[in-house]
Amino acid sequence: MLNRFVIRLETLFFGHRLIVLAAIGIFTAVMAVFAVQLRMEAGFEKQMPIGHEYIKTFQQYRNDLFGANRITVVVRARNGNIWTPQGLKTLYKATQAVMFLPNVDRQGVQSLWTPNAFVNEITEDGFRADPVIDGTITPPQLTPAIVAQVRKAATEGGYIGTLVSHDQDSAMITAELNERDSAGKVLDYVAFNRLLESQIRKPLEDANYEIQIIGFAKQIGDIADGATAVLGFCAVALLLTALAVYWYSHSIRFTVLPIICSLTSLVWQFGTLRLLGFGLDPLAVLVPFLVFAIGVSHGVQQVNYIVRELSHGHSSLEAARRSFSGLLIPGTLALITAFVSFVTLLLIPIPMVRELAITASLGVGYKIVTNLVMLPVAASCFHFTKAYADRALDKRERRSAWLRKLARVAEPRNAYAVLAVTAVVFVLAAWQSRDRVIGTLQPGAPELRADARFNRDAVSIASHYDIGLDWLTVVFESKGTACDNPAVGVFEDDFASLMQRELGVVSVESYPAMLRTYNEGYNEGNPKMNVVPIDSGNYGGISADLGRVKGYMNKDCSMTAVHLFLTDHKATTINRILDDIKQYRASHHLDGVTIRLAAGNAGVLAAINDEVAQSELPMMLYVYAAILILVFFAYRDLRAMVACCAPLTVATFIGYWFMKELQIGLTVATLPVMVLAVGIGVDYAFYIYNRLQLHLASGQPIVKAVEHAMLEVGVATIFTAITLAIGVATWSFSALKFQADMGKLLAFMFVVNLVMAMTALPALAVVLERIFPRRKPVRAPGLLSH
Repeated sequence: MLNRFVIRLETLFFGHRLIVLAAIGIFTAVMAVFAVQLRMEAGFEKQMPIGHEYIKTFQQYRNDLFGANRITVVVRARNGNIWTPQGLKTLYKATQAVMFLPNVDRQGVQSLWTPNAFVNEITEDGFRADPVIDGTITPPQLTPAIVAQVRKAATEGGYIGTLVSHDQDSAMITAELNERDSAGKVLDYVAFNRLLESQIRKPLEDANYEIQIIGFAKQIGDIADGATAVLGFCAVALLLTALAVYWYSHSIRFTVLPIICSLTSLVWQFGTLRLLGFGLDPLAVLVPFLVFAIGVSHGVQQVNYIVRELSHGHSSLEAARRSFSGLLIPGTLALITAFVSFVTLLLIPIPMVRELAITASLGVGYKIVTNLVMLPVAASCFHFTKAYADRALDKRERRSAWLRKLARVAEPRNAYAVLAVTAVVFVLAAWQSRDRVIGTLQPGAPELRADARFNRDAVSIASHYDIGLDWLTVVFESKGTACDNPAVGVFEDDFASLMQRELGVVSVESYPAMLRTYNEGYNEGNPKMNVVPIDSGNYGGISADLGRVKGYMNKDCSMTAVHLFLTDHKATTINRILDDIKQYRASHHLDGVTIRLAAGNAGVLAAINDEVAQSELPMMLYVYAAILILVFFAYRDLRAMVACCAPLTVATFIGYWFMKELQIGLTVATLPVMVLAVGIGVDYAFYIYNRLQLHLASGQPIVKAVEHAMLEVGVATIFTAITLAIGVATWSFSALKFQADMGKLLAFMFVVNLVMAMTALPALAVVLERIFPRRKPVRAPGLLSH
């Protein structure tokens, strides 16, 4: 039944070649119009896992707490300190520039020049709050005397280490961003990053002052700018691939065909994304080019098959038709497996990952048309002589001569030895990768290199200010109101005191800490009164004063907060602190009070890491289940299922081990690479096992069948893997660290999957054949028997 279906498709496509190619050409032209309109599109909220406990807390109280999407600008004097008229003037200009950036919450902007930076002073009448810089002072009025007053006010207000650095050579501006403006338009982070450079850094940074900028908007903007360099590395990879394919085929037409077909699917992919209303996320920019690599892999197999058929005396049309029918089944199985692999990414409830899954799935789906239909149909329109085919086949035979020795892995004694080594490697890889980290392993922006401007700024700011750049907010919910119950403040204060001693916590700001500070102030600065008041009237009065300060409580006082400022946002740091908070929550209770996790940018990161960790195993199980089902559907043989999947599993765990050794955490950026590695590994397995089945069906013994299969497709498989590995290895020189890491990981996985397919797969096939001898003749797969 399957054979009849393939015959009908072959007759349809090759019986109407010009119509098929014309339809593909017209569709490509239409999609190209939309493809050129595709733009980079990033979003902070796109990275938030839908429905996660932490994100629910964040979204419920986002208007009452510190915003997780924050931008920080620091004006640093290159010589001397910030306490000069010129230094404060530069700070004023930077503050005004930040204030009028699009999507900035102006009330949330804070610097020495904003009215929300004030000094609490205890007077006979109680508290008096005066701004650090009086509203009547303008930059032209600044004199050394006024600057000295500002310096004194900043010191008395406790802003050294917060708005002013400890060495006092710089001052900070913080602002919160709204992802959508009043009209509902989503912030363009790439354009916003350009505004940061053109309106703040470029006009204000000079020989006297340095402008440092960090925050999600800056980070994602720098990644997007670096991502444009991907095109350069992809061009290099494309050139290397073209040269390698020409070396392999010695034909310009066979060099251009697989590349054109793979690029065609990219045009369709980009055009479809634009029609669906998606952009291309900077963290997913590599995915289309990873899918391109899959296309080249299938294209080389087509070229290999056509050349072999030409050498047997068939015309170009006959060779192309045989290639189509012979590779349609294994090629479709491999691409459907890759398609299912990427679709499983939809299991992760993170909008950005789901967009990535759609992007990758579209590309792989289109590959079925461009590489399995378009390529052989287009090849049939060219004329290739038998003399060329004979020369090409002779080259392949000479290149594959050494494979006869490698094929000896199929000899029973060698097969058992290979499987024993594979088993040892698997156990070792599984053991070594057992404690791999989900999330980032480096401080700063892990997507950027350590010496990138963003990371240098982040390190500088973190080392000169008390408040960490990453913070985790713990929410305390009260059934009544926290403002009327001093027990809530005491309970929360005990928690904050414990967290202050936690490894990885730089400082703690909290509702009870503010209560203690105000209580001391209302009692003439007596340090003995730096406690949470236990008198309900006094407690409630101070809480009412705290309601004017954003970030510590909501309007009805049913929520109060503790902010833990962290040394970094490494997964190990965040996870350790969260585990301790969960233990505290489980062992400490107060009636009517619920401890909820977690807001702040570290809370969002923790939620992302948690979803990746929870989704990884189910996702991989679905991928392997899909592979097993497809293999069984194609070959109706349990041996094939084990032979194709077991080596793939070993390669996956070796990849995890590699990630651990190179300190590459499993993140939303690296997870698709591991999925792609499974897809590429399946390609190798399907093509080799398909030829093996053909020779078994013709009556050959298993050892000879393995040898012939490896000689026929081994060179093409090895060539494809090495070519692709070299191509992506060029990414190691990228300015983006995550792109460099992906290049190393992909190159490694290409080679590992190749080694597994060329050694463990044939050895396993032989051993299974001996342990479970066949009772029925082997059925030739697809139309390989014609």
